[in-house]
Amino acid sequence: MINDIHGKYWRLCPEDVYCKVIAENRDELDALSTNQEFLADWYMQALAETAKDKLDPLEEGRKYYLVIPNVLGGEYGISNIKTAPLVEIIQLSGDIRRQIKDLPDGAQVKLKVID
Repeated sequence: MINDIHGKYWRLCPEDVYCKVIAENRDELDALSTNQEFLADWYMQALAETAKDKLDPLEEGRKYYLVIPNVLGGEYGISNIKTAPLVEIIQLSGDIRRQIKDLPDGAQVKLKVID
């Protein structure tokens, strides 16, 4: 979640490679914080607990992420989860978004991993 200088709240969602306004002000954010559907999606509790059980403990500055983002067909499952520095997750998400932003839904993409 990002709070900008204008008081808007943005949701950064690396697995779906988007960043969008979810609340125009603190009152709207407070109202959203009571929405059970939003909270379930935000916390992904079952998946987060599985990741905690199966993966190494998170070091400071690292977060869980989907290796293949959901928007590219990646599954919300432990076999598709790793940890990385938050900064790298955000950079990768933005780079993928930039590359696919003009593709229609359902377009075929080819992932090329470079070491």
